[in-house]
Amino acid sequence: MARDVSNGDKRSGLDARKANKRGAARLAAVQALYQMDLAGSGLNDILAEFESHWLGREVEGAQYLPAEAAFFRDVVSGVVRDQRLLDPMIDEALERTWPLKRIEAVLRAALRAGAYELQHRRDVPARVVVSEYADVAAAFVERDETGMVNAVLDQLARKLRAEEFAA
Repeated sequence: MARDVSNGDKRSGLDARKANKRGAARLAAVQALYQMDLAGSGLNDILAEFESHWLGREVEGAQYLPAEAAFFRDVVSGVVRDQRLLDPMIDEALERTWPLKRIEAVLRAALRAGAYELQHRRDVPARVVVSEYADVAAAFVERDETGMVNAVLDQLARKLRAEEFAA
């Protein structure tokens, strides 16, 4: 599993630390959603497990970055709560020959988390959401699949937040 999700921002001080903690929260959210999808873990169990054993801790010799726990909880619980609304939006953005149910579990998790943020986290610019989840996907899959995550989330961003692209 990937651990370092520093996004290379040239921000300074508090902004860079906050961005780094959110990047780590996004990575952890995708991992948690992936684990829920495969193992059938419940929401409360997965939140407790990640917050007590993963976020900002050393696991199997690898140091996980500190994450913004509230942001992590919001994304994971929001995806679980809104999955019935998010999945059709993602399906519409995917090619008809590759419905969401045929997409690898970790990519489904990244797409769902990104779609959730685009729909509900207006405090985060759409372009940041797209870029961050493409980076998270890159920690797990090959470049072509990362491009698919980027393209689908970009399409959703332009639909859900057209005002951010109208310049």
